[in-house]
Parts: sequence; structure tokens; C-alpha cells
Amino acid sequence: MILPIVAYGDPVLRKVADDIDKDFPRFEELLANMWDTMYNANGVGLAAPQIGLPIRLFLVDTAPFADDEELTEEEQNALKGFRKVFINARIEEESGTEWAFNEGCLSIPDVREDVSRKGTITISYMDENFKSYKETYGGLLARVIQHEYDHIEGILFTDKLSSLKKRLLKGRLANISKGKIKVEYRMRFPNMKKAR
Repeated sequence: MILPIVAYGDPVLRKVADDIDKDFPRFEELLANMWDTMYNANGVGLAAPQIGLPIRLFLVDTAPFADDEELTEEEQNALKGFRKVFINARIEEESGTEWAFNEGCLSIPDVREDVSRKGTITISYMDENFKSYKETYGGLLARVIQHEYDHIEGILFTDKLSSLKKRLLKGRLANISKGKIKVEYRMRFPNMKKAR
């Protein structure tokens, strides 16, 4: 089932999310709904807070990035086959040189900005079967994971912009929270005026 994506301005996007265990109610159904919702919106990642749940769960499928001609064949192959569920994730380390990449977010439609992040991360997490892993990722894989991880920490990519950029975006962000935007997927707007 395709769920509405929560728009910028909703308090759930600012909460540090809670850990879950395998007894989380209707977990498999939730996962299936999140995949459906992400693909319907043409996303490469979706975090539970973006559908209104303050839990430490996000999913990633980087296949759309694999078509980028500027990437090496090795990078393209890594992105093509990367489809993962991250539960109770903790980034243990971020290292390497910071690099900028143009990021967007399903909760902040039509806003794209260059965001600088470290190139390599080490993350511990559990998969959809609650099996534990600790892995290191670099490049675009690291970037997509960092972006989704920020969601479960109550952080949005716009928080990482300069104060000038934030000021320039203020009106657009306010309009998004009020639902004054055309969007191709279902959304829930926190400050939308109810029709009388």
C-alpha cells in the first residue's frame, strides 16, 4: 500500500527515532508498504519518520544512480545491486574527504542543494531478519545511507546548508509545509489549511 509521505515542517521529522525489535506490530506489512511508497515516489531511500513513524528504520535502493555515465563500471555495479533495509542503525565512524553532491528529499519536494558529507562511513545495523551487521561504505552508497540515517536522527539535508542558503529557501520550505506545491505522489502536509 502506498502511504503518504510526511512533508517538511512535521514534528515527526525532527524526532530522534526509537529502536525497534522483531515484535514490532505488522513489521513485514510495514516494510512492503515502505518499498511501495518509495518506488511510487521514484525515491532511492525512505526512512520511517517520512511516513510518520519515529522508529529507527530506513530502506535504500540505489539502482537509479547506476545509470550515471560518469561513474566507473565498478561503482555502477555496486549501485545497481544495492537494495537494503537498515534497522536500529548507528553510524560508528565517518571518515575521508568531504565532498559535495546535489541532494533532494521526498519530504522536501522540488528543493535540491549541494550538501557536503564525508566520503566513507562505518555503520552497524540489523537487516529485515534482525540479523546484525557492521559494514563500511564509500561514495554514493555512503551518501544515500547518510541522508537516510539523518532522518532517524531528526536531521534534514537542509540543516547542513549555509545560513544564507537557509534564508533563501525559507519561503519555499514554508510553502511545502502548507501544501502549496504540486507533487506527483501522496503527501501529508503539517500546516495545510483545512478547507471549510
